[in-house]
Amino acid sequence: MRPRAATAAVWVGFVLVHVWLTRLGTVVLRRDSFGDVDLYRRWVDAGLTSGWWPVQDEPWVYPPGALVPLLAPTTVAGSSSGDAYGLAWCGLVTLLNAVAVAALLRRPAGHVAAGWWLAFLALLGPVAIGRLDSVVAPVSVLALLAALSAPRASAALVTAGAWVKVSPGAAIVPLLLASRRPWRDVVAPAAAVCVLVVGTAVALGGGRNVASFVLEQGSRGLQIEAVGATPWLVAGLWSSSVQRYLNSELVTYEIAGPGTQTMADVLGAGLVVGVLLATAVLWWCRRRDGATFWTDDAVRGDFVVRGAFLMALVLIVANKVGSPQFITWLAPPVAVGLALGLPWWRRTAAALAGVALATQVVYPWWYDEVLRGGAGTTLLLAARNVAVVVLLVVTVVHLLRPPSAARVRRRVPATGAAFHAGAPGDPDAPADGSGAVGGEPREQVGPRAPVVDGRVG
Repeated sequence: MRPRAATAAVWVGFVLVHVWLTRLGTVVLRRDSFGDVDLYRRWVDAGLTSGWWPVQDEPWVYPPGALVPLLAPTTVAGSSSGDAYGLAWCGLVTLLNAVAVAALLRRPAGHVAAGWWLAFLALLGPVAIGRLDSVVAPVSVLALLAALSAPRASAALVTAGAWVKVSPGAAIVPLLLASRRPWRDVVAPAAAVCVLVVGTAVALGGGRNVASFVLEQGSRGLQIEAVGATPWLVAGLWSSSVQRYLNSELVTYEIAGPGTQTMADVLGAGLVVGVLLATAVLWWCRRRDGATFWTDDAVRGDFVVRGAFLMALVLIVANKVGSPQFITWLAPPVAVGLALGLPWWRRTAAALAGVALATQVVYPWWYDEVLRGGAGTTLLLAARNVAVVVLLVVTVVHLLRPPSAARVRRRVPATGAAFHAGAPGDPDAPADGSGAVGGEPREQVGPRAPVVDGRVG
């Protein structure tokens, strides 16, 4: 397909996917899938009508920056009508996704990446458009695309995203490790965003609750969809000692049984340990690559994207909370990896697409069956969780795996004149055969570039 035709096809698909998701969320499955959006509206409506605001007047489960996207739909739809607010919310997410898709299309394999991004959204279903995570996902795409060419903008974007929903902030670790001037290019812009957000919250009277989103998580039990809940989820198919119940205060479904509270406590601490271990793995990989890391943008670019994917996986696997929208956290690194033509990402993309589809089948279509202990959907949810763990293990293995001379000879042209991600006909080869990263679309790299192939998957 010619480039213009491919671009037109992407935008036609973009419209169809977003119209379909909007219809699912606001009409077909509104009560089952857009409950969070209506909760956002009620929070904002209470603030606009009575002056009672989250963070300013009470602790909140979200960071204070989340109020910005919650308020945005009211500029065109007000806060009194749930239908109007829901449509305006979908319009906001659609606009942000359009910016992300346009940015992806400017990259070497942008059509593949944009097509996959749209397929992922469709496979994940209305959750892909009806959550706060839907706002920060396209922001994360922009941040990762700018990681090497504009590191300060990238750091500012992931920090701003973290003040809306914490997950994008994990990408700050690979950004920091991959920066030549970390204090100037990463720490300073991230700190500036933090000062702006915290300073605004304090000025509006919310200083005492500015970090309440962290403290609010401590009261949670083991959520039914969390990866750590999987053994009890499956055991509950035949054991009456395992119960599924509604935490009415947080409006989430949790699971209770022998050892579940211990698991919740372990995961509370394990999440921090997991992030530290992932940071150590990335630091070791940077040290192992030596001078190549700083002279080869293909190596460094893959490090940032793969590192962001690793950190997102850790946040999901080592978390006592589990919600369908968490899968959205994994999509930006995959889309960017595809767009930059980095090797092996298509296999990861295919696996994540399957995870997204399983997630939609479970929620919202058959979630009641999970709550009632239906065997089919329970086992599907368990399989989805196992697949996420496998993605984490494979990601770590590929990061740590030393270069293989045989694999390098098999996948790199004998001339060694340019980085090549795959042999002719290899489905994982980038569209143009270049090792393009960041703002240098066709940079040729030296013969040591095959190190990438020896350690990523």
